[in-house]
Amino acid sequence: MPRRLAAEFFGTFGLLLAVVGSGIWATRWSHDVGVQVLINDLSIALALGVLIWLMSPLSGAHFNPLVTATALWRREIGWLEATGYALAQFAGAIAGAVFANLMFDLPAAQLATAQRASLGSFLSEIFATAALIALVIALGSRGLGRLAPVVIGAWIASAIFFTSSTSFANPAVTVARIFTDTLTGINPNSAVVFIAGQLIGVPLGWMAGRFFSKG
Repeated sequence: MPRRLAAEFFGTFGLLLAVVGSGIWATRWSHDVGVQVLINDLSIALALGVLIWLMSPLSGAHFNPLVTATALWRREIGWLEATGYALAQFAGAIAGAVFANLMFDLPAAQLATAQRASLGSFLSEIFATAALIALVIALGSRGLGRLAPVVIGAWIASAIFFTSSTSFANPAVTVARIFTDTLTGINPNSAVVFIAGQLIGVPLGWMAGRFFSKG
């Protein structure tokens, strides 16, 4: 158990380093919003793929409480392990955001001011989460877990561009991004809306995952 929890902590930590750090660097490198988003997108997708490949043999590389909830629903893990995973993910995500701030000589924790909540972003988070969960279930059911680094990384890279919310689809990531007032930050009120959308998306993802797993 300790090794699996450590893998979830450091995997989520690394993911937030990529999310927040690349966002800060992008805004310093270019004033073009499109370039900023492209840099951030590529960094997140590539880092996520590598982290999934690295941590999968240790913990399954969830890095997301909703993926852990899905594993619990599918009886792949028990309640105790799921609770430990979720705590490790939230702790790792917040630590990653704080460390990214420090790497760029910013205050360790800054309350984000970015207002992201809207009907469109709420709907985007429902869809983004449902699609991510469906992909996870379909890969597992088809015995294609080895493809997860490529498939999940590619999906996230694409979803960041075509969803108005930029596809958070992860409560731990959402909460951690409250603590950075940079390109990827989100204010607390918006975070509540995003997480509400994510929670609605989970059962939809379960249903879609079961559908795509058939045959």
